[in-house]
Amino acid sequence: MRYYLTLPDPEKARVGGEFGFHSHGAQGFAEELQDALRTGGVFQKWLATQDEPDDVDPALAATDPNAVVTGTQDDLHIDLQAVTILSGDVLKHRLRLLAGTYWQLRDVTAS
Repeated sequence: MRYYLTLPDPEKARVGGEFGFHSHGAQGFAEELQDALRTGGVFQKWLATQDEPDDVDPALAATDPNAVVTGTQDDLHIDLQAVTILSGDVLKHRLRLLAGTYWQLRDVTAS
């Protein structure tokens, strides 16, 4: 699937999640999201903070070593395109970890 995402306010996205983005440019945001989808490192850090990690849905731990994320700066916001086999639920969970509520899913298409 191809997910079209927007970070309307990149500054807020950087501080939006406890395990948040650190980048300052579109390419950096894309690389961080790509790494989160490919390796699940962000998920594992989050899982370690859970009181009952065994109660977490194991499907959220899925990774896609072939995920590709590209980013472009458009005026003051950043547009990201993620191509991955991961479900929308997994993608959304990773984005909530990275950016809190400071992201938008604009569209989804078959890749």
